[in-house]
Amino acid sequence: MTDIWFARWKPGAARAFASSGDPVIVSVTEFTPHRPRTAFGVATRGMALRKTWPGLEGAIGMWLWLTPDLRRPRSGAISVWRTEADLHRFVARADHVRIMRAYRDRGALRTKTWQQSRFDPPAIREAARTFLAEPA
Repeated sequence: MTDIWFARWKPGAARAFASSGDPVIVSVTEFTPHRPRTAFGVATRGMALRKTWPGLEGAIGMWLWLTPDLRRPRSGAISVWRTEADLHRFVARADHVRIMRAYRDRGALRTKTWQQSRFDPPAIREAARTFLAEPA
């Protein structure tokens, strides 16, 4: 399996929900640029969005991730949400939409969303790794 490097966990505004034992929504995104040099811009914008996480309603937290393969870089996020509505509200945010529009023709995007029975970071990351190891 390809190496995946994870940034530190970034807690969101709903971080206390993580200890509730209730189900959570997990979203995994993967962006593979058509040209490797595009990866830097995507990573920079991802880090900018990450800075807003502590104030995002319904966001439990997130990890940014990337692969160290300079010839075929991939990157994305694993985000954990209180509800699907919270995730959809983030996806519709103006700053997120701007980034998605700017890069939609510069690479391939895959996503997967599921409900996890409870907040379990190792299980979430392992499920994300399994998805990311699948061929696009």
